[in-house]
Amino acid sequence: MSTTIKIFHWVPRIICILAILFVSLFAWDAFKPELTLWQQIGDFLIHLIPSFVLLAILVVAWKWENIGGIIFLIIGIGLSPLIFVHNYKMNNSIWASLVVILIITIPFVVVGILFLMSYNRKKKFL
Repeated sequence: MSTTIKIFHWVPRIICILAILFVSLFAWDAFKPELTLWQQIGDFLIHLIPSFVLLAILVVAWKWENIGGIIFLIIGIGLSPLIFVHNYKMNNSIWASLVVILIITIPFVVVGILFLMSYNRKKKFL
């Protein structure tokens, strides 16, 4: 494999893992002192469901880059309006809501594009 193909192979995977870890950080708000330990663990696992779903999609993308790339694009683009509206209702700021979109959903759009580029480069190489 050429160096370019190796870069396009690993970069989307690394970015995706980092983005999933970032999304997983939001699960820590499940720990509240007024809840029992089991309630906190249950809430924590429920908050991690999006991370588990993203991880499952990463597994699919690892094997089938074209399918995974399309799924990540759909997730990134599809969730952007929902997350924007949710954040706008909380803070009434267009700019703050756009920053949240850039931080949370755009990495998955980039990952989707990179997976598709990797798939196309490998297809041309073979």
